Amino acid sequence: MHLSRFTKSSLQPCVVIALVVCSLFADSSAQTPAKVIGTVKSVSGSSVVVTLDNATDTTISFTDTARILRAVPGQDVKSAAPIQVSDIQVGDRLSARGQAGDANSFNASFALVMKKSDIAQKQQQERDEWRKGVGGLVKEVNAAAGTISIANSLAASGKPIAIHVSPQTDVRRYSPDSVKFEDAKPSTLDQIKAGDQVRARGTKNADGTEFTAQAIVSGAFRELAGTVVSTDATNNILTITDLATKKPVTVKIGAESMLRKLPQFVAMGIAMRLKGGAPGAAMGTGAGGGNGAQGTWQGRPGSTGQAAPGAQSAQGAAGANGQGSPGGFGGFRGGNGPPDFQQMLARMPAVSISELNRGDAVMLVATEGSAGSGPTAITLLAGVEPILTAAPPGMNAAATVLSPWNLGQGGVGGGEGGPGQ
Repeated sequence: MHLSRFTKSSLQPCVVIALVVCSLFADSSAQTPAKVIGTVKSVSGSSVVVTLDNATDTTISFTDTARILRAVPGQDVKSAAPIQVSDIQVGDRLSARGQAGDANSFNASFALVMKKSDIAQKQQQERDEWRKGVGGLVKEVNAAAGTISIANSLAASGKPIAIHVSPQTDVRRYSPDSVKFEDAKPSTLDQIKAGDQVRARGTKNADGTEFTAQAIVSGAFRELAGTVVSTDATNNILTITDLATKKPVTVKIGAESMLRKLPQFVAMGIAMRLKGGAPGAAMGTGAGGGNGAQGTWQGRPGSTGQAAPGAQSAQGAAGANGQGSPGGFGGFRGGNGPPDFQQMLARMPAVSISELNRGDAVMLVATEGSAGSGPTAITLLAGVEPILTAAPPGMNAAATVLSPWNLGQGGVGGGEGGPGQ
């Protein structure tokens, strides 16, 4: 049994922990025992009503000799403590083994229970671990050595990061049409290719160039930079002209898509970082650093590098630490390490598809899509003219800035979770 299924986690990746419970589920009955897993809806006497993961309710009755154990996420199931039916609470996750009855009834001889609060605590811990992890575009995969080399210009001082993968590393891969972690399938290192995006959770060395992965999620995504051609707010469809191919691309905006608009001073700071400048100075100057990013961007007429509407309020939200804080984006930093761009991005002003105008410059990461479904935006940034201007020739600005992206952004942690974030 895997914890990701047992806890019905929506985490944008939640850790997958194998619970070895086969011996505990042993049944001497001549009949093949059945198993149900779900969330406790109500408790009454010696029975509980559980909402299964397929949304149906089942009444579970316990025999007089039933064995019920409470497990803690992340701990060996052998340390699980015996409990009574009366100790089970609404919201707990429960897995039961026994015999199916009539009319959605179930007679349990064994059950494993996890407290709702324990699951929530574990999920928050995993969000924090993913947030502290690494991610970016895959440069090279060495399956023999068990390493993945990724490029991340906004971390490790622009140096490649080597991710070390062991047989114990949980490796998953996203489907072409989804960035939900629960839709990611078990995978192997040799399925990861150059150009893929990858996110890893684990431990890093002092300078952030070496990372030992406990879990990895990867996928092939599209990174686009272009100008808006048209918007359809009714059907949540956006069409842009891809700057690389000069061709129109139609992208769906889903419920989990994150749309943000960068204030001008933030865009200037990122632009200066891409150019190798001192982003801290740019962050404190607002529109004052605009001259360095003007002149080459041929986007919407009238784009001059002046402070965008809302920049002042965003600057205030960043706090005083954003003023002249070397290496910081509006005060968002990872201790003494590189700026936490994903945390900053989640707190930028939201923008709706109806607020995007023809000619606006945008960068986005989207799913690949399939034959029956076009690409769906994962993260879209507006207000990016300075970034596109500063990007060196041949650089994919969208891939560089938006990696690591917010995996499972909408469902996984609501903007700051993992790989929700």
